[in-house]
Amino acid sequence: MRRADRLFQIVQYLRSRRVTTATQLSKWLEVSERTIYRDIQDLSVSGVPVEGEAGVGYRLERSFDVPPIMFTLNEVEALVVGLRMAEAWAGEELAAASRSALAKVTLALPAPRREEVEKTRLFAPDFRMDRATRRTFDQLRRAISEQLRVQFDYVDLQEKASKRSVQPISLYYWGTAWTLGAWCESRKDFRNFRVDRMSAVVQGEKFEYAQERSLEAFLAAMQRR
Repeated sequence: MRRADRLFQIVQYLRSRRVTTATQLSKWLEVSERTIYRDIQDLSVSGVPVEGEAGVGYRLERSFDVPPIMFTLNEVEALVVGLRMAEAWAGEELAAASRSALAKVTLALPAPRREEVEKTRLFAPDFRMDRATRRTFDQLRRAISEQLRVQFDYVDLQEKASKRSVQPISLYYWGTAWTLGAWCESRKDFRNFRVDRMSAVVQGEKFEYAQERSLEAFLAAMQRR
């Protein structure tokens, strides 16, 4: 990493946290603590209002700001591939939002970085999801956000059909398919459902997350299994 990029990264870390130690910065940036101390001193000399001291931690004055769109080449490519993946493999609403976001990011970049976006050879073909699955994904994403029950017809991998009513918790992409993590009200347990095997999806009434049916409880249950 170029030194200029490292200094910029330090500023970003300090902006996003209340207090950051030299040890943390050296680990994240893969340099020695001595290098971090020198960088902090150079930032202070150049006018960046760094508060704190060695051994305690550093932060920036809250009033300090820098231009937000200053990405390295790797960061540009990470943004491009992430947005293209969302465009290709998420629902129609996120696909449209991803195209819009990429256009805004590209427009805000300096000219050299803008050219790098156009030259990036990282793509995400969209043949994995049909329109019906995309619409189902959008319904489930909204249901998670608004805490709405969902009813749907489901066909599992053994081709067994059932009707389900669930409290949706989270969506996961496994490289070939999306799954919905949910509390199944008929089974009284956590279940995973492939989005492309759902049909007749209907949003129901609002529910409140109980601790035993929270995201944390779901993840703990999946780990035990």
